[in-house]
Parts: sequence; C-alpha cells; structure tokens
Amino acid sequence: MKSITEETVLFLSIAKWFVLASIIGVLTGLSTSLFIYLLTWSISNYSRYPYYFLILPPAFFLSSWLVKTFAPEAEGHGTEKVIEAVHQKGARIQTMVIPIKLLSTIITLAAGGSAGKEGPCAQIGGGLASTFAEMFRFSAADRKKFVICGISAGFASVFGTPIAGAIFGIEVLLVGGMMYEVLLPSFIAGVTAYQVSTALGVGYFYQVIDPVPAFSEVLFLEVILGGILFGLVSLLLIESMQFFHQLSRRLPFHPSVKAFLGGLVLVGLAFLFSERYLGLGLETIEATLVGEKAYWWDFALKILFTSVTLSFGGSGGIVTPIFFIGATGGSFYGELMNVNPAAFAAIGMVSLLAGAANTPIAASILAIELFGPKIAPYAATSCVTAFLMTGHRSVYPSQIYAILKSASFKGGIGKQVEEMQTEFVLRHRSLTRLLLSLSRKFFSGRKK
Repeated sequence: MKSITEETVLFLSIAKWFVLASIIGVLTGLSTSLFIYLLTWSISNYSRYPYYFLILPPAFFLSSWLVKTFAPEAEGHGTEKVIEAVHQKGARIQTMVIPIKLLSTIITLAAGGSAGKEGPCAQIGGGLASTFAEMFRFSAADRKKFVICGISAGFASVFGTPIAGAIFGIEVLLVGGMMYEVLLPSFIAGVTAYQVSTALGVGYFYQVIDPVPAFSEVLFLEVILGGILFGLVSLLLIESMQFFHQLSRRLPFHPSVKAFLGGLVLVGLAFLFSERYLGLGLETIEATLVGEKAYWWDFALKILFTSVTLSFGGSGGIVTPIFFIGATGGSFYGELMNVNPAAFAAIGMVSLLAGAANTPIAASILAIELFGPKIAPYAATSCVTAFLMTGHRSVYPSQIYAILKSASFKGGIGKQVEEMQTEFVLRHRSLTRLLLSLSRKFFSGRKK
C-alpha cells in the first residue's frame, strides 16, 4: 500500500511538471522568437550603413538610462542576475525586467556592442516564469523550479540545443553540483521552447565537424594541452571583465555618462583595430568552424571589446562572445599544432564555455548537438580540463560552490564565487608575506 501511495505521488508530480514546464517552455519560446526576430531585423538594418557603430555612445547612454530608470535588475549580462535571484532573492524577478532587457539588448547589439543573446533570453525566460509563479501563488520551492526552467528554456531556444540548454539551467547554479530535482522540468521546458521557436521559423547554425582527426596519443595530449590553454584564456576573460567592472565603478560619473564614454571607447577601438570584434560576431564564429584561419589577437581583442561593452552600460549576454573567443583561439591553436583548425575551433568554443561558466557537462553535450558525436571524446576531455584550469573563478560571481576543484584547497563549500575570489586573494597575499619573511631570514643569516 505504501509503494502504491509513493508511486501515485510521483506520477502526479511528473504530470504536474509536464504541464507547468510545458507552459514555461511555450512562453519562453514565444518571447525568444520575438527577441531574435527583432534583433535580426535591427542588426540587418543598421549594419548595412558605413560606420554604423558611430551611434554606440548615444545607444549605450539610452540603454543604461532605460535599465537604471525602469529595471536595475536588467543590468549586465542577464544570466548572472537570474542566478543571483535564485540564490539570494527567492527566485523573484520583476516583470519590468522582461521588456527592458529585451529593448536594451537590441539597442546595444544593433549599435555594435560586443555582447551575446543568451543572457537576455535566460533573464526574459526567468522573468516570465517568476511572474507566472507569482500570479498563481505557487510556493517558493516551485517558483525556484519555474525560474530554473526559464533559464533552460531560454538557452535551448536561443541556440537550438534543447539537451545542453536543459543541463545548463541546472548546472550553472552550482559549481560541481546539479539540482536533479529540476532535471525533468528543465528538459521539458527546454525541448518545448526549442520546438516553439523552430515552429515559428527561427533558424539555427549546426556544423558537423568531419573529418575528425583519428585518435592518437599525440593528438590526445594536444587536446589536453588545448584544454589547459582554453582554461587560461577563460581566466583572462574573467579577470578582464572584473578589471573593467571595477574601473567603471571607480569613475565618478552618472552611469549613463559612463555608458556614453564606454561607447566612445568602443568607437575608437573599432577604428584602431577592426569592426570584426563588434556585435555578435557570428560570421567569424561560423567561418572558423569551416576552416577559415584565425589570428592570435582575435580572441584577445574580443575579450577587450566585450569587457568594455558589459562594464560600461551595454546590455547583453556573455556566451556568444565566449563562443567567438573559444572558436578563434581554438582555430589558431589548431593551425599552430598542424591539426584540423575547424575541429579545434569547435573544441575551443565549448571549452571556453566550460571554463568561464563552470559548466563542463552542458558544454560537452553542446558539442554533440552542434558538431556531431565524433567530436565528443575530444571536446569532453578539453571541457573538463578547461573547467579545472580556470580555478575558482567564473563570469557568474553568484554561482555557489558545491565542490572544490582540488583536494589541496580547504573550505569554501557553499560560498559564492565572489567570496572565494576574496578568500584566495587573501591566502595568496599571506603566502607571499610568508615567502618574503623566509627570504629575509635566509639572506640575513647568510650575511652573518
């Protein structure tokens, strides 16, 4: 009798979340489709004009003013704010975030700001889910599940990767842990959102990598070495984002004025280097995945353009720039190692996501969905290596650590990434003082 009651409850729970997660998937799929169509139309209309990026300063000013005036929670690159809401605000997201995030991101990207489109979709999906939960007075636990479903559905529908999107939604919240109780709702929401977007005519880019280099011990070592390098590039992106964010905070100006100045800096950088690093950069990503050559400075300049954009009033996501950085860095590494550059562009693209966002499982599955199963063993190996190599850092400071990446570290479980950064900086300083003290004692002893 007990087992019958238990199975009945579980069956009802599955039925409940099939319906509710499907609703979130439909809402997110519709909103993502609208966002993508408006974004595509805006970019195609503005980018056809020579020097269209000259409107960056007033565009950043307007984007910043909209966010600060109507929805401060819409600031930054989207997904981070949803993670923060889940962990710190009871998964409550203001309804006003939805239209403001959509509008401010379109303004930023159409003008040439270097940002992505997944963050807005995750935040819009999370906002719709939170609003739905509030309207029908669901419990705090259910509201949290709704918002996580919104993250998964947003990622799945913006990139056309329902499985990776579902895993991303539950993996991005905790470093080294997954919320398995939300796994089924996340899958349902992700698949539903993807199907809705596809039915509405949203197109997605897929590139099967073929031929994949034949396995050898040397190739496997090159993949692991690549994972180490991609982890270091992830760290460079994270530290660059943090540096420019701190620089922006120190400037004694109104946020909208700082945004205007950030737009001016990007205009100068575009004239100095190239327009190639403005906007989404999808053409460059797709070109590297079919074997086009990339240069070592491509990923470095994209880091610079993206850090300025997201630290000085621009609105948008971070994952698309991560794809650009990883694809160009991987292509250059492939050329350097005399291995298929398209294969390493694909590996680099997902490895940067694994390292910068601490999501190695979602990134490995993403490789299969975008590039085919043959690349999977190499991509997964590189993703995990990059994840470990990045250390206790992330582009999402509100992530919480469920594990430490090495037994050599102590404490920190349950802390946020930003708290861990402070702790490790303090430890590093303490170690430096200890080494200096020992050095002084050693050399003073030798003088005597």
